[in-house]
Parts: sequence; structure tokens; C-alpha cells
Amino acid sequence: MKQLKERILSDGKCFPGGILKVDNFINHQMDPVLMREMAKELVRRFSEHNINKVITIEASGIAPAIMVGDYLNVPVLFAKKNVPSTMENMLVTEVFSFTKNKSYSVCVSKDYLKEGDRVLFIDDFLANGNAALGIIDLVNQAGATLEGMGFLIEKGFQSGGDNLRSRGIHIESLAIIDSLDNCTITLK
Repeated sequence: MKQLKERILSDGKCFPGGILKVDNFINHQMDPVLMREMAKELVRRFSEHNINKVITIEASGIAPAIMVGDYLNVPVLFAKKNVPSTMENMLVTEVFSFTKNKSYSVCVSKDYLKEGDRVLFIDDFLANGNAALGIIDLVNQAGATLEGMGFLIEKGFQSGGDNLRSRGIHIESLAIIDSLDNCTITLK
């Protein structure tokens, strides 16, 4: 997606260790106009699927997921990274965060993710695919169907995209980073 790629190149910041910081327009301060355009594009790319629910993991995936859910006119569910004491009837899985370098127990209520749901996962980044694998586990536990996974930015030099695609999952990434070597952003 041209607008996103241009914004990554103009406003994205690269840090050693393969870190791309886009917190000034995606995952801290957000550009709602760009977010709306990205959501429209993701909806277009998954238009052949019969989706009745959008799912994400808190927190950075919530904004794009809500906008996609709004365009699809379906509910949006976000998996929580901490098991709340008030949640009953839950599905739980473990997810390792590359960014935070720690594991989280991620959960959703069985009341909101259930058999018969046709789910689209939306997130800001695809790197190693750990969050995506956690969502796959939750969807499988619920007996729901994963229709696809949409990402704003994919780190193509990491294994997540290849791993998910090899499983036959419909993956769409609006921008793919080929390299962050020498703190230079190279797009596919």
C-alpha cells in the first residue's frame, strides 16, 4: 500500500536488532486518516471471505481491528494479555512477545469466540508470528474458523510470514520490510 510505505520511509525509525518504530502514526500516536485507508484496503483484500468477527491482541492491533470491523459491520474482539479476575469461561494460550522479550497468558471469553465464528485476525506487525500462532490456538480451542490474517507491516526478513503461509492461511500485509540492516529501512 503506497501511502503506508511512504509513511514508513518518511516517519519510521529503525533501531539495532531489527526494530522498526512507527509509534508516531500507528501504535502510540495514530493517524486516523491513514488508519481508515489501511482498514479499507484490508477489507478489500479479504472481500471473498465470509467474516463475522474480527480479532486482535491488545494493544496495538485494536485501532486497525476496530476500523476493519466497522467497515465489515461485525464485532471486534481483542485478546487480553493478562487474565482478568472477572473473566469467566475463558480460553487461554501463551504468546511470546518479541518486542517485550517475555511471555504472556493471552485470553478471550468463550462467550465471544465460539464455534461457528468466521474470524479475521488483524494486527499492526507480523514478525516471528507468535501473536498469530496464539490467535490460531484460541480460534482452534473455540472451534471457530480462521478466515485470514491481515497485518499493517510485515518484517519479511523474519520467519512469521513464511510459517503462516506454509500452513495455507490467507495472509495479507500492507507493507513488507525486506531489511532493516544498518538501520536502513528497505521495503519490498
